[in-house]
Amino acid sequence: MLRSLATTVVAALAAIGLTSGVAGAATLDYVALGDSYSSGVGAGNYLDSSSCKRSSNAYPALYAGQTSASLDFRACSGAKTSDVLNNQVSALSESTDLVTISVGGNDAGFAGVMQDCILGGDSGCKTAIDNAKAFVNGTLPGLLEKTYGEIRSRAPEATVVVLGYPHFYQIGGSCSVGLSDTSRGYINSGADALDSVIQKEASEAGFTFADVRPAFTGHEICSGAAWLHSLTYPIDESYHPTATGQAQGYYPSLVAALG
Repeated sequence: MLRSLATTVVAALAAIGLTSGVAGAATLDYVALGDSYSSGVGAGNYLDSSSCKRSSNAYPALYAGQTSASLDFRACSGAKTSDVLNNQVSALSESTDLVTISVGGNDAGFAGVMQDCILGGDSGCKTAIDNAKAFVNGTLPGLLEKTYGEIRSRAPEATVVVLGYPHFYQIGGSCSVGLSDTSRGYINSGADALDSVIQKEASEAGFTFADVRPAFTGHEICSGAAWLHSLTYPIDESYHPTATGQAQGYYPSLVAALG
């Protein structure tokens, strides 16, 4: 699997910043699946004109650049588990060495929840979060189980890393306008519920879960040093990691998960 001698050498050199141009290193067959947090929405430098918004600043591209892995970049903005199954997993094969994925937020209605929180006040936000949590705890586990099972079936020898979602807000932070801290707390609790289910299902599938919340601590919206966009234009980039969030939040979380 991923622990070949050549890959171990690459990892060791990565620790001292010397991974570029490693002679003789085995090329990893890497497939990046998932949603906008994996495609790099919000990170800029998009690789094509498609609505997927795959960014050269996204963690899959950063990892491939540092390890000279052969990257098949399938992650796409807006993807749900059904999109992964219908449009992305066909890239997997018995020769796939590494798979990464973030998915579940769109299934749980992420965009609609944020809209309800912005427009509905604390009460509307709580209702939206409670409804999302009910879906996450009741329906999402089966969807993830099916998705993870298909990944393992198609890529039986691959190391699979499932990445979670960060807290959006620092409570009691620097924001003086916008949502109340009460609503911000509801939103963070929704991320916790989502990550909890994703971690459980990933573990049951034999995959590694990469929790990005620690990396983003102190860099949430309202922190004064945010690695996430607040409400912004283009609107679809709102509440997504910046290029710094990908480089200093998601990328090192992936590297740490690989060990």
